[in-house]
Parts: sequence; C-alpha cells; structure tokens
Amino acid sequence: MSSDADPARLVDGLGTRWALAETSFKYHASCRHTHPAADALLAVMRAHDLRADDIAEVQTHVHQGAIDVLGPVLDPGTVHQSRFSMGSVLALVARFGQAGLAEFDGHFRDDATRDFRDRVHMALDAEVDAAYPRRWIGKVTVRMRDGRVLDGRVDEPKGDPGNTLSRDEITGKALRLAAFSGGADEAGMRDAIGALWRMVTLAKVGPLLGARA
Repeated sequence: MSSDADPARLVDGLGTRWALAETSFKYHASCRHTHPAADALLAVMRAHDLRADDIAEVQTHVHQGAIDVLGPVLDPGTVHQSRFSMGSVLALVARFGQAGLAEFDGHFRDDATRDFRDRVHMALDAEVDAAYPRRWIGKVTVRMRDGRVLDGRVDEPKGDPGNTLSRDEITGKALRLAAFSGGADEAGMRDAIGALWRMVTLAKVGPLLGARA
C-alpha cells in the first residue's frame, strides 16, 4: 500500500464489491470443463424423462480448453483420472443424476459406466469457444436408441453466481461430503450447518468458532 494512500477513500471502498457473491460452488466432483456438458445432459434427461439406457450417443459441443484438458483421458484407471474424463462424468450423471465423490469412488469402472463413457464424444463448437472463459456454455446433442435426436443447452452451469446452489443443495452437498469422509455424523453436521446459516444474525463470529473448535 502506498504511504500517501487516502485512508478515507480506502474505507469508503469497503463493501462496494462482495467477492463471495462471485464465487462458484462445484456441483459435480469433477474437472470444471465437464460441468457445462453434464448440466446440459441432465437438462435433456429431465425434460424428456430419460434413463441412461435410453441414450445411444452423446455429442458434447465444447471449447478448445475442454478438448485440451479432457481429450487425452480415454480410459481412466483411477478415480482422479476419471474426474477428467468427459465420458465418465456424463455416464455417472446419466446413471445417478449427479457425479459426486461417492459415485466416482463406487462406480467409475462399472461396466455400465464404461459403456456409456465410450459413447460420449467432444466436438469444438464456435459459439462455445468464443464465449469461453467469460461464459461457460454447455451444449449437447443426444441421440436416442429409438432414433430421436434431442438438443440440450445451459448458458450458465449449476453453481455459478448466476445459477447458484440453493440452501437445500448446499446443505445436501455438505452432508454428502461428511458422510463420504466420515468426518462427522449427520446430526452433528446438521447442527453445524444450522449454526452457519444463522451466522448473519450474529454480531460477532467468535462464539460460533469457539463452539466448533
């Protein structure tokens, strides 16, 4: 900080921009490049009441960065690698409605997951590529076993500031993470989460931190 900075100007500037409101919550436990396509696929499946077995092929329309990062991961051998596999992520999303830690840990090498994975492809899309990284557009073309072709699109992935998680979704994610890690039981987590949601009513956060220390 410059020694001749105006303290009054610094104080006046506080609170004019809240970075927390610009923060994304990761809805899927996978590489960020997979999220737009995963959400677009979920949108198609929910709109048409589809199951994973109904789908013959998924074409994802992506930016170049997604191809660069995800393209080399063709047959992931570890859970970590599978989180950088577009096909694995979309397979889990199609099968379970989400790609969380438990889904990756328990199912990334299932025959059904691998079969679906191999029917997912990426293609460079001019619109998506031009928008990135300012916008993370998700577009998919879903080819059905009955011959139909369905298109899906999201203009902002779930969890981004303009499409943020609800309180119930944040709470649900926290409970799933605690259950997966074994770090706390459900009752203890619900108590902690409830206290955090009430934090806005506290004059000081010290008592809250002390209670959880």
